[in-house]
Amino acid sequence: MPNEPIYITALGASTPIGRDAWASAAAVRAGISGFMQHPYMIDSAGEPMKAAIVPWLDIDLQGIERFQVLLFPAIDQILMVITDQFDKPIRLGLAVGLPSPRPGLQEDLQTKLLNALNNKYPAVFTGIATFPNGHAAGFLALEAALKKFNQGILDACIVAGVDSYLEPETLEWLEECDQLHSAGPLNNAWGFIPGEAAGAFLLIKESLLGRLAQTPLAKLSGLGIGYETNKIKTETVCIGEGLTQAFRACLETMPYSHKVTDVYCDMNGEPYRADEYGFTCLRTKEYFESASDFVAPADCWGDVSAASAPLHIGLASIAGKKNYAKGECAFVWASSALGERAAALIEVVRHC
Repeated sequence: MPNEPIYITALGASTPIGRDAWASAAAVRAGISGFMQHPYMIDSAGEPMKAAIVPWLDIDLQGIERFQVLLFPAIDQILMVITDQFDKPIRLGLAVGLPSPRPGLQEDLQTKLLNALNNKYPAVFTGIATFPNGHAAGFLALEAALKKFNQGILDACIVAGVDSYLEPETLEWLEECDQLHSAGPLNNAWGFIPGEAAGAFLLIKESLLGRLAQTPLAKLSGLGIGYETNKIKTETVCIGEGLTQAFRACLETMPYSHKVTDVYCDMNGEPYRADEYGFTCLRTKEYFESASDFVAPADCWGDVSAASAPLHIGLASIAGKKNYAKGECAFVWASSALGERAAALIEVVRHC
């Protein structure tokens, strides 16, 4: 963690249930689902595939173009706050989490998106970096941002993530891997609903808080990174060793007088993730008020992979702002298919 405290002060999002972070959080709070039948993709039982689709986007918009129209609004929502709040330029970075390689994903997506970001935001960012690591990508982007703060390179950084599972080849691959959820008698009731979304949050140094006309949403209190060798889609058995590593690295900074009261995670209905979390909780239960009492927004906006971490951190921050958080210590974690595990601890700012 940086020597100077770091705060979350603005949010952005684009999800199947909301055009910004606040609308999306309200929909999750209300239990609103963005699930729908895919307009033309049919599963092996002859039924329309179910997905969480951003309703204002044309379903035929694919590839880099779809990622752009999801991500750019989330970034723009934060840039509007920066323009309103800061009367002179600040050294601003951008770190973006992306999906890891998979069927249906453009091989040059990372390069093309980086070029698109540089073209859309010339001279806005001190530096832009991308992290193609799936569900945990936003945390790895956060880790990189914190290193830049420590090196004195940045005053602020937008940490974002974007993903979409809706490419036809990707959906077919999910079904072949027995991961696609379907209620059909020949299909997998324990798979997940593929989704799409973008999320973003703004980190700033404590020394800049005096230039803001609003109180911060949350304080970043800890970050932990781990790696799981017993991955999904292998013959090995995962007992949560990598996730435990991430949890402990993050939670060891928390005073023993405090406990985590709110948990947000990317569990999506797959037994692999539930088992992994269960084993991890047994090893770290002393840090939690109730580890089994968690929010898993995949039941509203589907599995959004690389967008998970920024969106979940946004949900935790808004819960504090709106005063429905159970306490002050919120914990967010994610688990990537290729082994990356990560978690963050934030202290929410509760309002009376």
